Parts: sequence; C-alpha cells; structure tokens
Amino acid sequence: MGNVGNGSIHYRALIVQILIIIFLYLNGLLLTTFFKKDVFRSSMRYIFFAYTLMSDCLYLMVTDVLLLFSYNRIVMQIWLCLLFLIIGTAYNFVFPLTLTLMTLERYVAICMPMQHGALCTQRNALHCILIINAISLLPISISLSIYWASVPFSRYTEDLVCGVEMLIIHRWQSHYWSAITQLYFVIMLVIVMFCYVQILKAARKASGETKKSSGKGLRTVLLHGFQLILCLTRLWCPLVEAAVMQMDLRLFVDLRYANYVVFTLAPRCLSSLVYGLRDHKLFVNLKYYAVFGLACHKIKFVLQLLVRTSQFYVHVYK
Repeated sequence: MGNVGNGSIHYRALIVQILIIIFLYLNGLLLTTFFKKDVFRSSMRYIFFAYTLMSDCLYLMVTDVLLLFSYNRIVMQIWLCLLFLIIGTAYNFVFPLTLTLMTLERYVAICMPMQHGALCTQRNALHCILIINAISLLPISISLSIYWASVPFSRYTEDLVCGVEMLIIHRWQSHYWSAITQLYFVIMLVIVMFCYVQILKAARKASGETKKSSGKGLRTVLLHGFQLILCLTRLWCPLVEAAVMQMDLRLFVDLRYANYVVFTLAPRCLSSLVYGLRDHKLFVNLKYYAVFGLACHKIKFVLQLLVRTSQFYVHVYK
C-alpha cells in the first residue's frame, strides 16, 4: 500500500490511536467507579453498562490492531487472523445486543415498576450476559464451520493481510451474512421501538417525579436507538468494503477508515455519554476518581515507596 497515500494513512491512523486512548482511559475510570461501589454492582442496568464498557475495550483493541495491520499491509498467519476475527465479529454483535437489553431494563423499570425488583436482579443480569455471548458467537461459529470444511488444514500457517472478507469462500456466504445481519437488525430495532412507544405512553400518563423519570428514560431509549442504528449499520460494512476493494484500493482504504470512525468509535463513545455523564451517581463518583481518588492513590503509593526505601537503607546501614 505504499502508493496509496502513506502520509494521509499514517495521519489518520494517529488520530484513531488518540481517540482510542481517550476512550480507553474514560472507560477505565468508569469501570473503576463501578467496581469500587456496591450500589453499582447490585444493579442490572449498571452491570450491563460495565459489561458494555469491558466488551467495547476488548473490541476496540482487537479491531485497532486489524486496522493498523491492514493500513500497513502487515501479514499474519491465518490461524491467528481467525482468532482476531472470532473476537472482533462476536463482540461486534455483543454491543447492540447489550444495548437492546439495557433498553428492556428501562422499559421494565418505568412500565412495570412492581416487577422490576424481581426481574432485574444481579443473577438474571449475569444469565442475560451469557445468553448475549451465545447469540453473538452463533454467526461467526457457522462461518468458521464453513471455512474449516472448505479450506485445507495446511493453509492455516500461510500469511495474509487479515480481514473479515477472508471468511467468504463461497458466493452465497455474502447472502448469509446479509440475511443474519438483517435478522438481528429487525429484531433489535423492533424491541427498541416497542420499548420507546411503551415508555412514551407511560410518560404521558405520569405526573410529578414519575413523569420526570419517564422523560429521562425516554431520552435514554432514544440515545440507545441512535447508537443501535450506528452499530447495526457497522454489521453491513464488511460486505460493502469487500465489494469496494475489488474495484478501487484507495477508495477501500478511505471507506474502511470512515466506517471505523463513524460506525465503531462513535456509538461506543456515546455509551460513556449516555451513562457516564448523564447518570448523576456515576458522574459524581467519576469526578472523584478522575481528580481526587487517583491523585490520592498516587500520593499514597509514592509515600509507601519512600517509607520502604528508607527502611531498606536503615536496614542496610544499621
């Protein structure tokens, strides 16, 4: 790819690295807040949120490696590429599925408040996360089964530039991915729209604090819906990129970069905005760990280091 605008590619790759570092740092602060407070670990909505943050961090690190390798035309062995693709493809589905469950949790909290305590428990949250992972692994498991049946074992040690398009061995597999993506899209979009309509009805009937809570839930569902549309559009991107790559390499590079920023980074950054900045409990604790908490821990660590160093020298020269 030496003749496909190296300067521009490196500049854009640098921008992506800066955005990812900021994103990972903010996610780290939010996860620290989650694990430090029992009130967050016992709530289904915060458990889903924390799982979203962890899966996003893993997904972004894997896809960032693939993006850098693709930009610089760095090859890797097929077996290693398959490992990256399993993680990347599965967690590409995990994010919208978790968003859908978070929307359902808001629906239960606002429209079924009496059942919320019984349904939205810590145990049920962990069960839902296991189900999400199983559903997310299903599409890539089928694709891998087809790949293993079609490709001789000797090819697994060959080197190539890793990309999801390598899994498409037969022409009909493109239609399979399109069908499974549309199925997931329709199901999740119907669930989000149903929750939005029901919360809207509840908001119109409510009054006082209940109306305020319903209005906030309604805005949260709208943001989830916007995130969902962005990240579900991302599911179609590999198919479009594979078709464009056959026509124009420069256009393929530009398209992959744009898709990554708009449909991968943007919806995941919105997660931090939806809960990290709009949620009062999280925001208060986030400010503490961002400013005072981490500073106190650093000061404490330095003091302990100085004390231990002085004790060592006292012991040596005693």
